[in-house]
Amino acid sequence: MANPSSSLALMRTGFERFLAAIVIVLLVGMTAVVFGAVVFRKLGASLVWYDEVASILLAWLTYYGSALAALKRSHIGFPGLIAAMPPALRLPVVILAEVIVIGFFVLLAWVGIEVLGYLEGLTLVSLPWVPVWFTQSVIPIGAVLFIIAELMNLPEILREARGHGPIHDPEIPAELLNPDLVKDARGAER
Repeated sequence: MANPSSSLALMRTGFERFLAAIVIVLLVGMTAVVFGAVVFRKLGASLVWYDEVASILLAWLTYYGSALAALKRSHIGFPGLIAAMPPALRLPVVILAEVIVIGFFVLLAWVGIEVLGYLEGLTLVSLPWVPVWFTQSVIPIGAVLFIIAELMNLPEILREARGHGPIHDPEIPAELLNPDLVKDARGAER
């Protein structure tokens, strides 16, 4: 049987590449739309649809990018606060925080799906062949992707909260989190 942690790492890597590819495509697409719109405007033939499409692409980029950031644990957090807590408090506080975050995104996905039903039959103003429900489907999809990212990070987050390994904070150098690696003024390890 495969090692569960290596299987999760493989899934996590694949999921990260999937999200990164989507973010890159959206960013390139949005750039092309805006750049093309500028060129057409300078030529005196403005595109009537670019503003609406660029706004939608920006919203999609935001939702998919936030899921990627969640997977990389790059959202604003308070790891220093958690690290400063007594070990007995860390785990319950981290579990509560994860329940709140995942609960919020479950609610967002559920409400997002409900809203899609109300948008049935509506189309974009500048592109009447594009249904509004399609453009807004990013809300529940992005929420589900964020939940998946949080769940993929959960084993590592819980391990850190139990005191096994440093609390993840990209701003704090690893040397400061591990006193065994601190060197004295002469460069020798203590």
